Amino acid sequence: MRRGGPFLALAAAETLSLSGTRLSTIAVPWLVLSTTGSPVLTGLTAMMEMLPYVAAKALSGPLIDRVGPKRIAVVCDTASVAVVGLVPLLDLFGLLTMPLLLPVVFAMGALRGPSDAAKQAMVPDIATLAAMPLERVTGVVGAIERLASTAGAAGAGALIGLIGPGQALVVNAVTFAAAALIVAAGIPGFRRVPEPRGAPGARPGEMSSYLGDLREGWRFLRGDAVLVSIVIMVATTNLLDQAYHAVLLPVWTQSSGHGPELLGAMFSAFTGASIAGAAIAAAIGERMPRLMVYTVAFLLTGFPRFLVIALDAPLALIFITLAIAGFASGFLNPILSAVIFERIPKPLTGRVTAMNAALCFVLIPFGGLVGGALISMIGLAAALSLTGLVYLAATLFPLALKSFRGFDKAVADAGA
Repeated sequence: MRRGGPFLALAAAETLSLSGTRLSTIAVPWLVLSTTGSPVLTGLTAMMEMLPYVAAKALSGPLIDRVGPKRIAVVCDTASVAVVGLVPLLDLFGLLTMPLLLPVVFAMGALRGPSDAAKQAMVPDIATLAAMPLERVTGVVGAIERLASTAGAAGAGALIGLIGPGQALVVNAVTFAAAALIVAAGIPGFRRVPEPRGAPGARPGEMSSYLGDLREGWRFLRGDAVLVSIVIMVATTNLLDQAYHAVLLPVWTQSSGHGPELLGAMFSAFTGASIAGAAIAAAIGERMPRLMVYTVAFLLTGFPRFLVIALDAPLALIFITLAIAGFASGFLNPILSAVIFERIPKPLTGRVTAMNAALCFVLIPFGGLVGGALISMIGLAAALSLTGLVYLAATLFPLALKSFRGFDKAVADAGA
């Protein structure tokens, strides 16, 4: 296998799975909102997917380290084909009701969490195999993520308008199937079995328990001030982003008299511009002052998006603001991923990256409910303004928390 083959395979698999996931993140809320008219039920549906996503992602780390990320990714993506396919099937026969939809989206989240964690855990080994700096690999992966999100969002809006949100999820099932095939055929079976160790009193050479592996990952994460700071900041902004994407923006789009096509176009404007940012991060990421770029990018990415929607600004200004915010956001994940991977010893990669990602996502399940509740209590414009101001406060964390001072310092033995 050529040295760059696994990298190309991961890139293709990520493109397909993320395109399909972006489609579902538009189709499912629009399906609930268009059939029930309830922002609260729309938020509840988003929560029912994200709660198991976060839990499964956190718990999958030791299994990824023991079994290998490739096997986990293939099994979960294959199972997702059947689960996601239930939605268009039930919709076709007129059986798709909220009591049936909620368990399906629960299973979707439970399968997607380990799959995403497994693909992320492959990155350091693929970077080593391709002889590429981590910043370059994470930057390219980031650009691919943004490209996939752009294509998925643009296609989702048109597809939902053409055949309806339920039937549009057929495409999501197909993308999961293709991703599973590509990972199975194009990526070697990376496996990082930890050195044998056991609980106190265990026989020499006895492997630790699954719970012990989880505790070890938690202790490492908790003891790294930079990783803890990242979790606090990203978890806060993810909560607000979920409220924005799952409820606030769809409700604004519908209440303004527009359809899913505009919603998809707005997501595409953001993610499309972010491709350029991620591409620059891939090209010169190892030479950038990480903390400064990270802070400025977050400031541009967050509050302005909420403000222009809250003010009901002209569409041209909204799209310009989304493009600027998207460009800035392209720098975030490549920087964060490089910082995180550099700080984690290789035998702990699966469990620590999975737990770190899960903790960053831990508040997302409640984002939709927060958005729906705020609209019900104070109205759409006030809800957008309040969430935007909280987002602005969160993006100032790097200037306020001393622990971020270690952001630019690589840990020399992390890859050992």
